[in-house]
Amino acid sequence: MQVFKFGGASVKDADAVRNVTTILNMYKRQPLVVIISAMGKSTNALEAIHHSIITNDGKLDQHITTFNTFHYGIIDSLFQLDRTWLKEHIAHLFTDVRSLSGKKFTGNPDKLYDQVVSIGELSSTLIIDNHLKCSGLNSIWVDARNLIKTDSNHKEGRINWADTERLIKSQLMPNVSENSVIITQGFIASDQNNHTTTLGREGSDYSAAIFANCLNAHTMIIWKDVPGVLNADPRIYPNAVKLNEVSYHEAIELAYYGASVIHPRTIQPLQRKEIKMWVKSFVAPEALGTLISKDAITNTEIPSYINQKGQWLITIATRDLSFIVEEHLSHIFEIFSKHKVKIDIMQNSAIHFTVAVHNLEWRLLALMEDLKEIFQVKYNTNAELITIRHYNDSIIKELNTDRVVFMEQKTRETYRVLLGEKENQKNS
Repeated sequence: MQVFKFGGASVKDADAVRNVTTILNMYKRQPLVVIISAMGKSTNALEAIHHSIITNDGKLDQHITTFNTFHYGIIDSLFQLDRTWLKEHIAHLFTDVRSLSGKKFTGNPDKLYDQVVSIGELSSTLIIDNHLKCSGLNSIWVDARNLIKTDSNHKEGRINWADTERLIKSQLMPNVSENSVIITQGFIASDQNNHTTTLGREGSDYSAAIFANCLNAHTMIIWKDVPGVLNADPRIYPNAVKLNEVSYHEAIELAYYGASVIHPRTIQPLQRKEIKMWVKSFVAPEALGTLISKDAITNTEIPSYINQKGQWLITIATRDLSFIVEEHLSHIFEIFSKHKVKIDIMQNSAIHFTVAVHNLEWRLLALMEDLKEIFQVKYNTNAELITIRHYNDSIIKELNTDRVVFMEQKTRETYRVLLGEKENQKNS
């Protein structure tokens, strides 16, 4: 039993879909469950649809047409025979969404978000399922919302493990065999009322780990446009190298600090069952990739670099210059939790509590509006947080030092520094 996950880049166009079919044919004598993301950047297009409904800006039909045209083009490139029925099936997914056109939206925007963006995964898997059937594979399309159950926390659904495992074992397991390929969606789920929920942006990796855990899979493979887990972003560090092995512990650390190749919550479901995970290249599927497992040995001689741009530095102080104590911190964390803003790094002094965060601008501005009811708030934008695992002193000296160091932290294994421009400071 293997669980595969293909992300948006691996299904971005017709040639990419053909490549996925080629890879799956390489494994057609093994039981496979395949998790598919939305095609290319179509989630961004769906977020534009969501925005149009919320703001009633009159562009809803235009955005839906853009989404459909993109997918219809892929269908026309993939299939020789007429696939009007498949196009109509995808168009039908927007029926409920279109009914909101021209009306003032008064519902829950996060619930609507999940309803809209799920169309991306549903569309991509419908197309790929049909292409696999045409290639001779016995593909079985499954709606992940009928299997993965969460609470009603829209956009960040928390898994109901008992119900999810029961449904996957009872409804999916009987269909898994050496003669079939199960095709289903990443990222999407449903609550106890069968309302669509999602697992957070880039949650398809997490979906694959959930299926692997519940199916007691032998292996999970994430297919990427890189040869494996690299020690740095090659667009920033041209000499980046592939890590051949990474332990569960190291993978969780890298994901927590923002390494984009692995979703932060992916590792834990695999670790609980000691399921091996490979990160492999869909460009070179026969290459070895990176193994992530319990017994993998992390090479600590190779430092790992994680760069996160677009950070905001927020400094919070009491109005009467009294010490920042536990009572203040508790209230500050409540406000961050309310606005769903994750703190990337934090530091406190006698009268200041300083954090670095990244999120949507409107959400950060709303956060600071709440904070300044009680506290003084200053902030800087366009900062960059650099994290280095397995650093040494020479590496730190080599960092670009022509910017202001806002914050710096060292532990035994990790060095973190927040860099920015001083003139960006603003009062909230």
